[in-house]
Amino acid sequence: MNKKTAILIGATGLTGGKLLELLLADTSFKKVKIFGRSSTGIKHPKLEEHLGDMFQMQHFSEVFTGDVVFCCIGTTKAKTPNKETYKKIDYGIPVAAAKLAKKNGISVFEVISALGANATSSTFYNKVKGEMERDVTAVGLENTYFFQPSLIGGDRSEKRLGEQTAQLVMGALSFLVPKKYKIITPETIAKAMLSVAINGYDKVIIESDEIKQIVAG
Repeated sequence: MNKKTAILIGATGLTGGKLLELLLADTSFKKVKIFGRSSTGIKHPKLEEHLGDMFQMQHFSEVFTGDVVFCCIGTTKAKTPNKETYKKIDYGIPVAAAKLAKKNGISVFEVISALGANATSSTFYNKVKGEMERDVTAVGLENTYFFQPSLIGGDRSEKRLGEQTAQLVMGALSFLVPKKYKIITPETIAKAMLSVAINGYDKVIIESDEIKQIVAG
């Protein structure tokens, strides 16, 4: 079996960090290339870090080579209140990465979006995610997958009061929440992304409940 080279964007985030652990442990991958602004601090023989300005993805062109791209980049309104900067992160980086993948002949591109993503939405967050999906699709990669989780549970280094409150409420009222909208863990998303990279999937858009089904088998 030909072992793959993975490209991971967003490795210092909650889901990206879990995915990095899985990729380093998985024998299907011979190398994991990380692209980011800051180092993960992890040392591993399979790991190759490339640090720089993520708003200038073209500077990574020569080393942005591999078999599959995992894009786990993302921010929040609390962390990035400036809408222009927010869009540069959640829209600009994935679209630029998709274009680099196309240029360098990478056939698989996986990106974390959000449940409710819609380019015509009146909600800024959903609109940005929808525009990202639309324009990544327009790049024309051979295999593109958009993972649309609901609220992601887990402990983050920075405090996000709104998300913490939502997690508590949704957790307490879980029996009332439709399956699609139930809290999902970063581990589950990471495992699903790895599975799809290895085995493929018959849908481009993979909603939160389907992400869980992939992992459950």
